[in-house]
Amino acid sequence: MGKVAVGAAVIGAAAVVAVTAYIVRRRMRCANGRVKAMEIVKDFEEDCATSYSKLKHVADAMTVEMHAGLASEGGSKLKMLISYVDNLPTGDEKGLFYALDLGGTNFRVLRVQLGGRDGHIVNQEFVEVSIPPNLMVKSTDALFDYIATELAKFVAKEGPGFHLPPGRQRELGFTFSFPVMQTSINSGNLIKWTKGFSIDDTFGRDVVAELTKAMERKGVDMRVSALVNDTIGTLAGGRYFNDDVVVAVILGTGSNAAYVERAQAIPKWQGLLPKSGDMVINMEWGNFRSSHLPLTEYDRAMDIDSLNPGEQIFEKLVSGMYLGEILRRVLLRMAEEAAFFGATVPPKLKIPFILRTPDMSSMHHDTSVNLKVVGIKMKEILGISDTPLKMRKIVVQLCNIVATRGARLAAAAIFGVLKKMGRDTVRPGEKQKTVIAMDGGLFEHYSEYSKCLENTLRELVGEQVSESLFIEHANDGFRHWSCPSCCLSFPVHWGRRVLKMGCLYLSDLVILWDIMARSYCDTQSHRGICSSN
Repeated sequence: MGKVAVGAAVIGAAAVVAVTAYIVRRRMRCANGRVKAMEIVKDFEEDCATSYSKLKHVADAMTVEMHAGLASEGGSKLKMLISYVDNLPTGDEKGLFYALDLGGTNFRVLRVQLGGRDGHIVNQEFVEVSIPPNLMVKSTDALFDYIATELAKFVAKEGPGFHLPPGRQRELGFTFSFPVMQTSINSGNLIKWTKGFSIDDTFGRDVVAELTKAMERKGVDMRVSALVNDTIGTLAGGRYFNDDVVVAVILGTGSNAAYVERAQAIPKWQGLLPKSGDMVINMEWGNFRSSHLPLTEYDRAMDIDSLNPGEQIFEKLVSGMYLGEILRRVLLRMAEEAAFFGATVPPKLKIPFILRTPDMSSMHHDTSVNLKVVGIKMKEILGISDTPLKMRKIVVQLCNIVATRGARLAAAAIFGVLKKMGRDTVRPGEKQKTVIAMDGGLFEHYSEYSKCLENTLRELVGEQVSESLFIEHANDGFRHWSCPSCCLSFPVHWGRRVLKMGCLYLSDLVILWDIMARSYCDTQSHRGICSSN
């Protein structure tokens, strides 16, 4: 019995030692995992750093590229496209007009009856249509045939509240929010697709001509009278209400900027100088790149895996389409190398773009004690049910790193535009106001992002310039994310004023105005007034 007891004791002791060793090893792995996870976070934060001096360098680089892009075609990564918009709406417009807005995974068709300055918007209707993913990568004809089919359905439902004068053809303004080389007010050749579109046979083709052919195939009797960019629409819509608006910035699914340039400061401009002396420039700043941009290994990998590697680098750092994906890639690295979510990497975490920027925004804005929203999002989106508070805090920290970098870089880019315009300083005795019209779902819904952008811009311009600098939100929320349907009358906030506009968005104003202007020019011989070349 003694030998048996001793043997049992030895076995028991060995078991205890084995269990203890297992527990120790497990704790060491966990400890090592936590250390590795925090190293990944620390390295990422350092790589994303946007110091004041770095932002100044980014702004200077933006200004240099703007000059180069205005000097010659192809002279810069910035296209600096001439828009042919040199005058702005007045509010006196009358008639029935249609607008088509293609800027992302949805497109919208609007019809509006304008009654002039006294009547304003007499009646209006719109429909929003999702684009099937396969059409975003199929063919030019397939995409525009689909759009023309939906347009035909919408026109067929035109009711008695809309009046087309006898003998007049319906006219359509086309907002096309992709880079085009505009050749007139109603023609432009596609430079490249962005925002998930990749249709090779569209490159270099006139998108207005392609839409027109599709409408003819579908029996739609309508003339495209104006081609504009959503950023230019935001600028013109802003000027409709505020004469001090000189810059417009889109921060949504993608990102872009437009501003008012002196026509004489555009060396590549070959036409007659407009009487206004000004010309709106579509920068296409999403393609900006500089050695001063704080790119990380995650950004480079995402770029390589994208539909347009090497292109739209700036947009991939600051816009809503990509911020959530950057966060996912960092979390995946932590799961693979630090077992951040346990021994097994969550399968859903491996799916590109499964973590959208609106979800990242919700987690970043979570102010609950236990970060409940973070836990819910991690479970619903990534299938990760066990998320301790420490883990949730790290997720929020990563959200902040990604959003802060994007917002500060966007602010630096705006500062670069202001420098080019000479509005980064205040001259003695000058009382010049500078208003920037901001638009897009990212700016509208991601408040931590927008607050950081505004604070950073004021940091860059300094206290004196800040007193005359105003950032206004052009309330045009239909383009991005899950924006609510438009009601019959909603307020558009512009500074301290609230303007009743019905369902007509700011960017639509420039389309409708351009149609009017085009119709007027068709009956005039004064090329100095209506010149588009």
